[in-house]
Amino acid sequence: MTQPTHITVPIIGHVHTPFVEKFGVPRQPNLVDVEGVIEFVSPYDQPAAFEGLEGFSHLWLIWQFHQNRELKSLTKPDESSATKLAPTPESFRAQIRPPRLGGNEKIGVFASRSMYRPAPLGLSAVKLDRIEVVDGRVRLHIIGPDLVDGTPLIDLKPYIAYSDAISTAVSGFAVEAPEVHPVYWTRAALWQKHQLISLGVLSNHQLPLIEGLLALDPRPAYQEDALRDYGMSYDRVNVRFGVQSGEIWIKELTAR
Repeated sequence: MTQPTHITVPIIGHVHTPFVEKFGVPRQPNLVDVEGVIEFVSPYDQPAAFEGLEGFSHLWLIWQFHQNRELKSLTKPDESSATKLAPTPESFRAQIRPPRLGGNEKIGVFASRSMYRPAPLGLSAVKLDRIEVVDGRVRLHIIGPDLVDGTPLIDLKPYIAYSDAISTAVSGFAVEAPEVHPVYWTRAALWQKHQLISLGVLSNHQLPLIEGLLALDPRPAYQEDALRDYGMSYDRVNVRFGVQSGEIWIKELTAR
């Protein structure tokens, strides 16, 4: 009997975060305590489906790399509630260039977390902050997502500490956490920050989160141009920054 080569699974909800674009999203979950909300679609939003989940502190999220360019080309307008999980075999890439290795060295796709893989699925462990029921529908508040706003959620499962946390695990080329850089503000950016706070566009709560994201240096690993400025969007603001001698300088802050 011929085995099927593709499957179709439901999208059970969407993850909402302050990340409006891929640039600036942490490369792994839980590096910055950014808050997110999972909104479920019917019939997966029933409170009965979440009974007992309040006893777990963390969750595994299984989600779709919906901004994978190859997957976008396959998506049809009528496929909003389901997703085909595989590009064509002809588009399969056996090797990729991970940012952690500077974007120059190739490794096997199955030794990476690249979005360009046979089934463009991501896996993230996040903290469950609280469960909310609004008009009979469940919403989950989470902390630490590494997901673009609107990411389709395929499934979620509770994190089991005694089996999922492996103290003897070896992490290949990703041995250490990413370097954290000091972040500074120019005078112009400081003035703009206070203006945006007074207008209600930016909150004091968001400032350490923005600084934390920039401290991870979201630039592509192969770019080392001290004269170049970069832009990152976060929630309702655009941030322009530069990097000099390992220091992150916030140069401009504007409303989106």
